[in-house]
Amino acid sequence: MKSLKSLAASLAVALFISAGASAEDGAKKAVNFKVVPEKSELTWLAKKVTGEHTGKITLKEGLITLDGAKLTGGKFIADLNSITCTDLTDKTYNDKLIGHLKSDDFFSVAKHPTATFVITKATAKSAGVYDVTGDLTIKGITKPVTFPVTVKATGSGAEATGKLVVDRSKYDIKYNSKSFFDNLGDKVIYDDFSIDIKLVAAK
Repeated sequence: MKSLKSLAASLAVALFISAGASAEDGAKKAVNFKVVPEKSELTWLAKKVTGEHTGKITLKEGLITLDGAKLTGGKFIADLNSITCTDLTDKTYNDKLIGHLKSDDFFSVAKHPTATFVITKATAKSAGVYDVTGDLTIKGITKPVTFPVTVKATGSGAEATGKLVVDRSKYDIKYNSKSFFDNLGDKVIYDDFSIDIKLVAAK
């Protein structure tokens, strides 16, 4: 009887050690890849009744977390002071638009110089394609968003692409929004704007 108890105890210890080793091996699979801002690109597009504008935003920093080839997490910080407009060739009009976007009518950049996105869930749809859910913070306001992302591992790290559609009315950006004002006519600026995302990350 004693030998059976000893054998059972030995097996339990062996299983515990084995489980711990497996968990440790699994944890080691998760790797953070650091986003390379100069190789990455955020392209915004906003539309109004009478036209549209587009431009760039620089990514300040970011991490893509992969478990093997599977996306499991990430955090990204955009520098809103870097916002540019690429479709207006007249410098006066261009400067005026950028100044307006940085003002309290839009992103209040002096008070909130960055926007942040943190992945909370990545649901695989097919090989390398995910529905990514995360917390987007703009002007100090955090809301959940979900959008499709394609991720692939590369020889030096990882790359990710996707299109994020943002409803500005959820972030207290009211200027010429029909969600807040009536009778704007052709002065309406649509609430939704998009950001095309291209991220390059390295180990």
